[in-house]
Amino acid sequence: MTERRAILSGSTFEEQIGYARAVVDGDWVHVSGTTGFDYTTMTISDDVVEQAEQCLRNIGQALAEAGCTFADVVRVRYLLPDRADFEPCWPVLRGTFGEVRPAATMLVCGLSDPRMKIEIEVYARRSASH
Repeated sequence: MTERRAILSGSTFEEQIGYARAVVDGDWVHVSGTTGFDYTTMTISDDVVEQAEQCLRNIGQALAEAGCTFADVVRVRYLLPDRADFEPCWPVLRGTFGEVRPAATMLVCGLSDPRMKIEIEVYARRSASH
């Protein structure tokens, strides 16, 4: 039987909406769309680049708890309400994914809170050593 385990970050959204930050399903790790909230303080920066950095910190914590790293990411989706906010984030995103080269998609869409300027979702595959 395949291992299935939920990973919670402590975000109030997870409890209010009813989802997990990530789900480990066998070798696959599905990380929910993650915004730039600092979940310990439930605060969010006004700056899109700072939000992207916080998104990646939040995702990195979920990946670590799942037993993998950004090097295991095979797909990333970027969701932004304003397409002009994407390019300023490129250096941060390249710093995380530049060597990994996951498949990637950027979508322009509304997010659930007007303070949110970027949301990032990833899929990773754990290596056999995990």
